[in-house]
Amino acid sequence: MWAYMTSNNLVHIIDILIIWFLLYKVITFVEGTRALQIMFGVGAIVLVKVIAWSLGLVVLSWLMDQVITWAPIALVVIFQQEIRRGLESLGRRMTVRKRHLDNEQVRDLIKALDMALQYMSKRRIGALITINGKDTLEEYIKTGIPLNATITGQLLINIFIPNTPLHDGAVIISDDQIATAASYLPLSESTRIPKELGTRHRAAVGISEATDAVTVVVSEETGEISITQRGDLLRNMDQESYLNFFEKQWLTEDTKGKKNNWLQFFWKGGKQ
Repeated sequence: MWAYMTSNNLVHIIDILIIWFLLYKVITFVEGTRALQIMFGVGAIVLVKVIAWSLGLVVLSWLMDQVITWAPIALVVIFQQEIRRGLESLGRRMTVRKRHLDNEQVRDLIKALDMALQYMSKRRIGALITINGKDTLEEYIKTGIPLNATITGQLLINIFIPNTPLHDGAVIISDDQIATAASYLPLSESTRIPKELGTRHRAAVGISEATDAVTVVVSEETGEISITQRGDLLRNMDQESYLNFFEKQWLTEDTKGKKNNWLQFFWKGGKQ
């Protein structure tokens, strides 16, 4: 009997912990968006219902019952973007694919990005560059103009020169190639994005909320370099900061030990 009660209590504890974990994940997922405010509104309606029922307010209790009955349909309509984004994220995690960049390709990628970012930042040329991680970006690649070109700093610069056909939209780098230019990325609705930032930054945060991609933004107003990943926006990145970020993201363990030698070689322009 005691063993049964202990086992039953353990099941209830696990059940409660799972519910708390799911609630925490939902709140974290909608944090900084209008959806969080709507959730608080739903909570307020439920609270009014409980108070009305406990005080015997029949009419108010009936009215709250009607609201709660139709609320699920309204929530599906209101939260359709968040629900879609969550299901897409879950689906991508279940179909994870590995990157195919070796150490030498990673070095070439970082060198090309560094050259392009330094050039565009100094001249305040706006840019939006997304580099794939483990999640597929095929949905967004299809919206752009295919290039399938070798990654070079010169090509990245040329794409974003103002008033050229490809400068609007994002460049997507996938599997050691510039897959597309002028691609459309989802815009974030996060309220945490500073108001002075424009569409490029919202698109960068949006793609980082939907996938594990790293996205680099160059502001055409200030030349500021920003990086987004997993919903986080890192601003005012200088050369040392973004190089360190790229290395930690993409260099494998056996390469990190040789990082300092490679950086010295890079700063010397390839001279020993």
